[in-house]
Amino acid sequence: MKRAIVITGPTASGKSALAIEVARRLDTHIISADSRQIYRGIPIVTAVPTREELAIVPHHLIEVLPLDAYYSASQFEQQALRLCDEIFADRDTVVVCGGSMMYIDAFCNGIDPLPTVPDDIRRQLSALHAANGNDWLLERLRELDPVYYEQVDRNNIKRVFHAVEIIMTAGCPYSELRTGRKVERNFEIEKYYIDMPRTLLFDRINARVDAMVANGLEEEARTVYSQRGLNSLNTVGLKEMFAYFDGTMDRVTAIERIKKNTRVYAKKQMTWFARDKELLDATLLRKKIFNG
Repeated sequence: MKRAIVITGPTASGKSALAIEVARRLDTHIISADSRQIYRGIPIVTAVPTREELAIVPHHLIEVLPLDAYYSASQFEQQALRLCDEIFADRDTVVVCGGSMMYIDAFCNGIDPLPTVPDDIRRQLSALHAANGNDWLLERLRELDPVYYEQVDRNNIKRVFHAVEIIMTAGCPYSELRTGRKVERNFEIEKYYIDMPRTLLFDRINARVDAMVANGLEEEARTVYSQRGLNSLNTVGLKEMFAYFDGTMDRVTAIERIKKNTRVYAKKQMTWFARDKELLDATLLRKKIFNG
């Protein structure tokens, strides 16, 4: 039976390096499950694999969308499954790698079918959001769907926006459309999680941010600063740099805040993945692939 090897874990844990080595040894492709690497123009802040790494094995869903494109976990699921069909035509295994929690969940378990949001509703909500801000959007969700309001990560404005636009389209609460039923795939899924001591992970995060700054993070952020209202740019590393450019934060503080906020995000990832009892320790994958 065909097989998908899913490699996940917190940011800076070494997912990409492991995925490349596994895919190389199995002579297969990598499908990226990263909600920011899919956009073009921000390779430093999103830690896109280097040209040399991308040349080792074929990669998919990396730097394929413009910054103003809309993208969701549902779209990722559909595209990833199509890619699996193509890759499985002449290979038995595919590697899926990323730390975007909703994308991993969508690929492994499926996502509830939701109505397609018409462009006019998305434009209308975007205009209202731009005029009234995040607090207004959150209050709108609370009014329309108090159940999901209590469940959602309210700091994830993209997810809040998506829930509101679905409610506007469906005419019913988003929480009523979520069944939570797992979808069966026509291929096996092995899920591996890279775990490491928290102190080591945080050291790796701090070192990665320093490397990003040395490699031109500030310059990259300046190239997209004029588009800072886009959803794709609402990410750690850019938000803090934008605050520095706005004059609300000095440069040293911005860099330290990037490190802190990345560590906070990593802790959220660890909490999320800790609930998944199907995850296997990545050391088992290393033993199976490298010693088998």
